[in-house]
Amino acid sequence: MKILLVMPSIKERVTLYDRIFMKFTMWEPLTLRQIAACTPEKHDVTLINENHRHIRFSGDYDLVGISSMTATAPRAYKIADEFRARGVKVVLGGYHPTAMPEEAKQHADAVVIGEAEEVWPQVIKDVEKGKLRDFYRGTSKRIASPISNNGALFGYVEASRGCVNKCDFCAIASTPMGKYRKKSIDAVVQEIESMKNRGFVFYDSSLTIDIEYTKELFRRIKETGKRFACFGNANVLARDDELLSLAYDAGCVAWAVGFESVSQESMINVNKKSNRVEEYGKVIRKVNEHGMALIGSFVFGFDYDPPDIFDTTLKFFQEWNIDSVGVNILTPLPGTPLFDEMKRENRILTRDWSKYDFYHVVHKPRLLSPAELYEGVRKITREFFSAEKILKRLLGKRFGFITRMALAHHLLSSKIGYSHFMKARRDIFTHLHSIPSKNPDRNINEI
Repeated sequence: MKILLVMPSIKERVTLYDRIFMKFTMWEPLTLRQIAACTPEKHDVTLINENHRHIRFSGDYDLVGISSMTATAPRAYKIADEFRARGVKVVLGGYHPTAMPEEAKQHADAVVIGEAEEVWPQVIKDVEKGKLRDFYRGTSKRIASPISNNGALFGYVEASRGCVNKCDFCAIASTPMGKYRKKSIDAVVQEIESMKNRGFVFYDSSLTIDIEYTKELFRRIKETGKRFACFGNANVLARDDELLSLAYDAGCVAWAVGFESVSQESMINVNKKSNRVEEYGKVIRKVNEHGMALIGSFVFGFDYDPPDIFDTTLKFFQEWNIDSVGVNILTPLPGTPLFDEMKRENRILTRDWSKYDFYHVVHKPRLLSPAELYEGVRKITREFFSAEKILKRLLGKRFGFITRMALAHHLLSSKIGYSHFMKARRDIFTHLHSIPSKNPDRNINEI
C-alpha cells in the first residue's frame, strides 16, 4: 500500500515566511518517524510535516495516518475530510484524538487512542482485509527507534517516555503516554552514533526521573563527541552535582527546566509540589557553574496569579540572571484534570481548538481578566527578549562557544517567534466578546 503519515500545520494558512521560520525554529516531530519504523517494509511510506511541506491530495494513497495535538485538530480534521472525500482510508491519532476519540471519529475511519507503535501493524492488516475497526487502544511497553532524520537541523532522541509527576495541566500525565518507560542505553547510544548531526535534543519529558539510568547514559555518550540539550526537574538539579558534571562532560550545552511559576501557591494548586520556588535561583547558578545554560519555562494564568505576577516574574528573572525562558498562557487541554475543572466551573471560553496553542486565552482566570493575562504575557516576552537584554545575556557569562551559539539560537528564535505569534491585534479576542473584565470599568470589547 501507499501510506501517507501527516503532522498537520499549526496554522491554517502557511506562508513561505512561516515555513522558513518554522524550519529553523520548530523541533522536528519524532512521532511520524517512529510510526514509519513500525510499518512493515513492503509498504511505501511518505512522511509530511505540513509546517514544512504541502500535502498533495491527489497522491493516490491507500491509507493516511494523521497525528494531532489539540491546536492542530481543526486542520487535521480538514485534511482527513478531504482524503475521505476521495475514498482514502484515514486513521487519526495523537494527544487530541486520545482525549476526544468520539469527536475525532466523526472525521476518520479509525481512531488510535493512546500510543500507536504496537497497534499500528494491526491497523495496517485490518485495512488490507477491509476490516478496519472504529477504535484501537495502544499502550507501548517499548519506545520505537525512529527512521533516520539526518536531514534535520538538529538530531532528536527519545531515551525515555512519560513522567512520574501528575501536574493537573499536563497532557502527558493524563494519557497512556504518561506512563514512565526507558529505552535500553545500548539502543540510545546506537541512535546517537548513527546520526550525522553534530548536535541533538533529548525529547524526554525529563532526564532526571531515573538518575542512575541518566548518569550511565551520559557516561556512555561522552565518546560520541556530540552536543545536546535536555529537560530536567528543578528539585533534582538543585542537589545532584555529579549529574551536572557528567552532563557537561557528555556534551550537554543546556538544560530546560519547567519552573512554571514564581508563585509557590500556584504550584501546589496544580499539583506540581516538587517545585520549590526559593530554589530556582540556586538551580540556575549550579547549572551555569557547570558550564551549561538554563532555559526556564513559565506559565501564566493560574488561579493564584495576581495582576502583578508579570512584574514580579520579571524582577525574579533579573535577580536570577536566567539565560533564557519559554513563556506560555495556561491552556486547559482536553483530557486533563484542569480542563475538567474549568468545564465544571463554566470557565472555558471557547471550543475552537485552534486557539489552544498556548498563545491565546481560552479560559477565565480567577484573579486576572483575559485581556490582562494576554497583555501581561506580551509584556514579559517584549521586555525579556529586547535586543539590549539578549546581548547582555550572550556576553554576560563564561560559556563555551557552542553553548553560547545554542543560547543565541534560542534567544533570537524566541524573540522572532513571540513577535510572530503574539500580536497586539483585535482579532486575538474575537472569541471573548461577551466576557467581562475583572475590572468592572473595562471590558474586553475595548481591546
